[in-house]
Amino acid sequence: MVMNEEKLIFEIGSPGRAGYSLPSCEGSPAPESVIPKGYLRAAAPALPEASELDVVRHFTNLSRKNFGVDTNFYPLGSCTMKYNPKVCEEAAKIPGFLKAHPYQPEELSQGLLQIFHETEQYLCEICGMDAFSLQPAAGAHGEFLGLLLISAYFRDRREKRSKVIVPDSSHGTNPSSAHIAGFSVVTIKSNADGEVDLAELEKALDDDTAALMMTNPNTLGLFERKIVEIAEMVHKRGALLYYDGANLNPLLGLARPGDMGFDVIHVNLHKTFATPHGGGGPGSGPVGVKKALEPFLPVPRIRKNDDSYRFDGKLPKSVGRVRSFYGNAGVILRAYAYIRALGAEGLKKVALYSILNANYIKEQLKNDYHLPYDRTCMHEFVFSSAKQLDREVHAVDVAKALIDMGIHPPTIYFPLIVPEAIMIEPTETESKETLDRFIAAMREIAAKAKSDPASLKAAPVTTPVTRLDEVKAAREPNLCYKPC
Repeated sequence: MVMNEEKLIFEIGSPGRAGYSLPSCEGSPAPESVIPKGYLRAAAPALPEASELDVVRHFTNLSRKNFGVDTNFYPLGSCTMKYNPKVCEEAAKIPGFLKAHPYQPEELSQGLLQIFHETEQYLCEICGMDAFSLQPAAGAHGEFLGLLLISAYFRDRREKRSKVIVPDSSHGTNPSSAHIAGFSVVTIKSNADGEVDLAELEKALDDDTAALMMTNPNTLGLFERKIVEIAEMVHKRGALLYYDGANLNPLLGLARPGDMGFDVIHVNLHKTFATPHGGGGPGSGPVGVKKALEPFLPVPRIRKNDDSYRFDGKLPKSVGRVRSFYGNAGVILRAYAYIRALGAEGLKKVALYSILNANYIKEQLKNDYHLPYDRTCMHEFVFSSAKQLDREVHAVDVAKALIDMGIHPPTIYFPLIVPEAIMIEPTETESKETLDRFIAAMREIAAKAKSDPASLKAAPVTTPVTRLDEVKAAREPNLCYKPC
């Protein structure tokens, strides 16, 4: 059944209708007395006139069209769209934190400073790093800072290194961040096992190499089994190893990037540590470093003196401030509550269940969809719709059909090294019943690809808007509230 299309607010109501509003405060100034005449409207704006009930129903109906992890399954590969405990939200809303002003003096901010300082220490322990900065406002922002730190490190050593190496399965932000930070980017191909090809890496490494950017497990969801050898090769050339923390979820309590040989890491608090992900933010991408890079971290740093905390801005080698204030406080508070609530054993279970869930789905469906890398995965894995191509069913058709089944589609067509890629990450928070429902939906789609492929081409049919020409929609968006 097709959902009823909700009218626009401009199409609702009729002249003269209004909602309840409080009267103006007695003695409040007239607009023309405080706003320059040139900025005042000559006529009232053509706003919709609707009753309070009309407005409430309109926006409530619109909210029901939203899809999120709180409403249904969201197996978006590479993005860790997991459910986040509401208790962490409650911690971030404690009035003393919620109402704190960023310009408060240090003596009135000791609680927040303590939490920030302890969060840095927890992240150091979880990641195997020596120091952290909480300033970056997102993962890509953290990448950019990490590369600025690498640049400052070599500049301080009077070494001119201009090249950053990235695998062909890397996240798209990796080469972009390196380029923006002033480096040239060299891409190396993966081997037949979906891992970094050591021979290709050896050819790319030279005295101009500043860093190799990668994540482990990689974007295929596979653990890089040669990571120690990779680290030795990179360090032998005097270069540094950068860790993209997008895939940290399955390592919690099991392994630490710092112990693998990584020198710099950014962590996505909004993926791994209990902050709602998506919707444009806010995010948080703290950056951790080994001792050699600590002098270059942004100012201010948080220092603990006995039982008090203070900001330290006197760091002559620092790359400077990269964000106003000291990061997104609400995001950091949620992460702090999440880490404290779970503890070491709880975080380890996060990793173990994310790995278990991904391998369960993979094994259940690998006879229905092509599995290019058939080995034990970590938190995510990549199928391909290659088996369905003989009936001209593509990855996008599988994705659109899932929408009709109340499931958010996985990531498709990424990573680019897998044609018709379908990248699935169930996370640790989903029950076996949810996973089985997803498996049944995927099997139904695979069966339809054989018996009725045309129905998949028409999907979705239960949404207010059906299949769009996505390229045209992106290039020529219709932003009018009525036909233009």
